[in-house]
Amino acid sequence: MGNNTNVQSAYQATQISTATKEQLLLITYDIGIRSCRIAEAALDTDPKTQDLALANQEILRAQEVIRELMVTLNTNKGGEMAQGLMRLYDYMYQLLIEANVKKEPGNVTIVREMMEDLKSTWEEALLKLLKEYQDAHPEDEEFRNAISEMEKASSKAPSTPKAAQPQPRPGGLNIAG
Repeated sequence: MGNNTNVQSAYQATQISTATKEQLLLITYDIGIRSCRIAEAALDTDPKTQDLALANQEILRAQEVIRELMVTLNTNKGGEMAQGLMRLYDYMYQLLIEANVKKEPGNVTIVREMMEDLKSTWEEALLKLLKEYQDAHPEDEEFRNAISEMEKASSKAPSTPKAAQPQPRPGGLNIAG
């Protein structure tokens, strides 16, 4: 089992080190979504099955994800959209603080659903941009195959990877730039 974990870790490290900034954004959302799901389960309503230490760990990880999203958001280049996202991230962060203090999953669920919606929006925007490039460059067969693979993966794949827990990259993502 340890060998499988090493293989997964190596795969994830390669995936992250070769990812575009857009892919890193989606991976970051995936980590936050996964952490929220784990925290929700750990805060199960039955006090006998709650795992408060795990819930705390995962809520803190989700907060780190939101901080990373905030730090890398370029509010100068992104204008009103980026400023709106900053306010939304701040709200999500506050919800997670409250969830951790009260040990209730409701706010974690709200944050997870918001992250899922944001990730979906970014995926749609990215696919649209890629399709526009494809239309402008029909001769690029390699690109056409990559788009096809990406569409297949997004229609089949769960919204979060099973074991993705990479650390934020130095310098972060330039979401709006």
